[in-house]
Amino acid sequence: MNWKLILTLSLFGLAMAVSSLFGLGFFEFVIWLAIFVLYAVIIAKRAPGKYFLHGFLVSVVNSVWVTAIHAAFFSTYVRNNPQMVQGTPPGMNPRIIMIVAGPIVGAVMGVVAGLFAFIASKFVKR
Repeated sequence: MNWKLILTLSLFGLAMAVSSLFGLGFFEFVIWLAIFVLYAVIIAKRAPGKYFLHGFLVSVVNSVWVTAIHAAFFSTYVRNNPQMVQGTPPGMNPRIIMIVAGPIVGAVMGVVAGLFAFIASKFVKR
């Protein structure tokens, strides 16, 4: 495992966490998609193998960054992304839901990033 690569790539997640505090709307999805493609190519070129696992772990580390930043700056995040807390069941704290859901979303997105990296490894030369 190349932990330096994983942690370095996860800095894109840190940047996105901070950027999304201020509301990116639909562009957030587009930017994440571009980042996942970039991850896939870089992992395919630089990882020592286990491409899927590298992509998965980058997204898991991303989820830590994103969840921590969004929870720490919750009022700013909610002010600029009100859609993220709409529909929260009464009596449930949206910040707690975010903290619980963050790693789950990270794992699901990790499967996507892992598949991107695995597929890229079939096309990109090291």
